[in-house]
Amino acid sequence: MAESEDSIARRKADHLRINLEEDVRAKGVDSGFTRFRFEHQALPEIDLPSVNTDTSLFGRALRAPLLISSMTGGVERGREINRNLAIAAQQLGVAMGLGSQRLALEAADRETLFQVRDVAPDILLFANLGAAQLNYGYGVEECARAVAMVGADALILHLNPLQEAVQPEGTTNFAGLAARIAEICRDLPVPVVVKEVGWGISEAVARTLAGAGVAAIDVAGAGGTSWSEVERHRAGTERARRVAAAFASWGIGTAESLQAVRRGAPGLPVFASGGIRDGIDVAKAVALGATLTGLASPVLRAAVQSADAVVEELSVIREELRIAMFCLGAATLGDLKDSPYLIRG
Repeated sequence: MAESEDSIARRKADHLRINLEEDVRAKGVDSGFTRFRFEHQALPEIDLPSVNTDTSLFGRALRAPLLISSMTGGVERGREINRNLAIAAQQLGVAMGLGSQRLALEAADRETLFQVRDVAPDILLFANLGAAQLNYGYGVEECARAVAMVGADALILHLNPLQEAVQPEGTTNFAGLAARIAEICRDLPVPVVVKEVGWGISEAVARTLAGAGVAAIDVAGAGGTSWSEVERHRAGTERARRVAAAFASWGIGTAESLQAVRRGAPGLPVFASGGIRDGIDVAKAVALGATLTGLASPVLRAAVQSADAVVEELSVIREELRIAMFCLGAATLGDLKDSPYLIRG
């Protein structure tokens, strides 16, 4: 039986509340960026003001390789959060992903909870749907509606088999999904990005996704928010809590997944998200080959306060990135990518 609109809305509200109030970090697994360090260059031979963090993707200019990762949507509290995030993204010139729009597709009166183009006309904006929904009646039409609803530049299809498996309302049919993703990539007139939600993408999966025609991959690795931990806090029985708790250390760390995806899908833009906490993590991710780096939890808490709080959080991260680049003699992101000064160990 299909999940009701009210049930989906309650679940989304639970997810938002739990993320804000509970410790839902992965346990026993980290992003992997602490395994890398930069070799400081005392004579960088550049001037700090000349350090340029500009980049571009899918026809949109960005002033930093930062993506406000998909978080929330479809509930009233999410409206203000999304608008605060979008205002900050517009002011800083960074990208933004919306939360899953399934609820808005099934209840048209909720569409406005996702709409942010009036405050962020110039940002690189990603629509978002669960890839598993392609096995539950969704197709190109629904994907196109999600994109048009918010004026997005591209569509994210998210993969979350573990979350669905430990969620009482989970949609767990992932059979034949690669072929359905390929259909969307072929027929949708905007780029399609596939992302995990916190357990990473392996080299084999990256190879499959590249073959399906995706435009980019967001590794969304382990080390940040664990959605099995979120579901543990939602669980209604001790048995369900035990099952979810067993997966607190599951997943591929973000740094490892980033390297795996580059091997499996060489040439595709790769986004690094999952446990990114500061501008040095961003610099490490870019040095490892990331086109964009995504942040969720740190900016979610800021977005509950105000757009200005989001601007401050992201401005600090961008300044940390600039100073790291300066101390490596990297005047551009191109100079930083595959930096010889990134050392493992």
